[in-house]
Amino acid sequence: MSGYEQSYAAWRADPEAYWARAAQAIDWIRPADKVFDPEMGKFGRWFAGAQCNTCWNCVDRHVQNGRGDQTALIWDSPVTKSVRRYSFAQLLDEVGALAAVMQDQGVTRGDRVIIYMPMVAEAVFAMLACARLGAVHSVVFGGFAAHELSARIDDATPKLVISASCGLENTRIVEYKPLLDQAIADATHKPASCVILQREAHRCEMVTGRDVDMAEAVAQAKEQGRRPDCVPVEATDPLYILYTSGTTGQPKGVVRDNGSHMVALHWAMENHYGTRPGDVFWAASDVGWVVGHSYICYGPLLQGCATVVFEGKPVGCPDAGVFWRVIQDHKVNALFAAPTAFRAIRKEDPQGEQIGKYDLSQFRTLFLAGERSDPDTVKWAQSKLDRPVIDHWWQTETGWAISGNPVGLGAFPIRLGSPGKPMPGYDVQVLDDDGHPVAPGTLGNIVLKLPLPPSCFPTLWNAPERYQSAYFDEFPGYYATSDAGIIDEDGYVFIMARTDDIINVAGHRLSTGAMEEVITSHPDIAECAVVGVADALKGQMPVGFYVTNSGVQPDPERLERELVALVRQEIGPVAAFKTAIEVERLPKTRSGKVLRGTIQKIADDQPWKMPAAIDDPAILQEIKAVLQNRGYAHQPA
Repeated sequence: MSGYEQSYAAWRADPEAYWARAAQAIDWIRPADKVFDPEMGKFGRWFAGAQCNTCWNCVDRHVQNGRGDQTALIWDSPVTKSVRRYSFAQLLDEVGALAAVMQDQGVTRGDRVIIYMPMVAEAVFAMLACARLGAVHSVVFGGFAAHELSARIDDATPKLVISASCGLENTRIVEYKPLLDQAIADATHKPASCVILQREAHRCEMVTGRDVDMAEAVAQAKEQGRRPDCVPVEATDPLYILYTSGTTGQPKGVVRDNGSHMVALHWAMENHYGTRPGDVFWAASDVGWVVGHSYICYGPLLQGCATVVFEGKPVGCPDAGVFWRVIQDHKVNALFAAPTAFRAIRKEDPQGEQIGKYDLSQFRTLFLAGERSDPDTVKWAQSKLDRPVIDHWWQTETGWAISGNPVGLGAFPIRLGSPGKPMPGYDVQVLDDDGHPVAPGTLGNIVLKLPLPPSCFPTLWNAPERYQSAYFDEFPGYYATSDAGIIDEDGYVFIMARTDDIINVAGHRLSTGAMEEVITSHPDIAECAVVGVADALKGQMPVGFYVTNSGVQPDPERLERELVALVRQEIGPVAAFKTAIEVERLPKTRSGKVLRGTIQKIADDQPWKMPAAIDDPAILQEIKAVLQNRGYAHQPA
């Protein structure tokens, strides 16, 4: 039996007592004066008056408690064919020495440090070293171009930048240092210095007087036995700033605090993900995204788990079996990945033949999040892995699951298409556009009743007015998630689309996510995207773009007929779905989110900017060419 209902009811009955109990898992330098202070900040703050240090809780306390020899971090890079393992004691050595190097560059409590790195162990060391010193890190995804990095430098005004000579992908080397140099040249704010990891695959030119060789400086700090103590910070002090991906214009910096972040993540690791100290947890993401912050760096280490830092992709490193190889080699107990990763694996290995080649006996649970998990992908993973596949939903702004299925409390029955029920701390509701509650099963705006629980962002960096207008003005008393969906009569949440992806066809509000769910149920389809394209008669009409599974010899005309019939059968004629277009690949961000908004702008011949986090810009030209062939985007003059 699941303990979810009892736990959620306990939170409902007394939220402060609930989170006070959860906070007992954290080492506090000074306990809180108030568990929740409603007068502090814009909408109240958690653990007001408490002092703590996040690095201490992630690293030092495990060493102090006699678990220094336990594995803390595993770096696995199929691109370089390298694996490195660090115990908690070794992690403390690395983090402490890097913190000493940062001190030498003048970094103190409250200073900002930008981390612009590939998926290497040193990226996690840098995050923890900032936390050790009470500095505020801002990790910028290594795939961002110079102008995006420059904008973040100007917004965060860092004293120091920590970077690397290059990042490595399957077929190419991405030189980071020229991008960093250009970003600093373009920025109004000039960081005092840069600490650079020189990678053997490509060494970079160093700027005399500004750039510090990380390996040399860290080695010197180790020789001198220098390890700064953990700096006490207020629980409400910022731990990091994370700029939301794909922003244009002024970056939007989500702020995360120290104290409530630790409480929520530790609760989630134990109760949602069902992990125990000594487990191996792998989040197959990037440190540049919120998943990398919460579940590559902080969450697993807070719980005393080993965390996997993976430099690679789900296919092509060298094949669609790389995830299973990593699980086998490192005895991974729980994997957290985006559904797009499994769609890519399924496309290359639809029968799951690679899975049988590896020993997955230690593997317990697969967790999916980051985008909508279509039921067909979930069913494929369930059948091929014969293990629970748990969907859950959350956002950069929250830092942990809004809704899910808590394995640690005892999972309740899975409903395909739903990322579970609200987690304790979240009062999830569905409102119409006028702010009125809707009946169960009715599509509307997903909102969270205030106050928000621990870990949720208390503000945007340097932008309190934007914080208010972007998230709270539309529905006073609620946080607007910008997601649309339903809550059924049993309390299961269904996220159907971003509110921008709800299309209006002849006055009917329709979910593109529901159409995508139907299309991907076709046995030949690997993945798809549906967007609303402008129509003079009906306002908008849905247009589908699909990618077929490997080995399928598609007949586009036949497939289009079948997909149109399928949508008509499952959703009805009201969907007005008449167009399904085959494409070789869909445009995505590096984190795997499909760029539906950009596709829509191309189809409508509207102005659009190259998305900052796009994985391969060439795909947009492919989409434009396909649309022109079907008469949507204007032909070039």
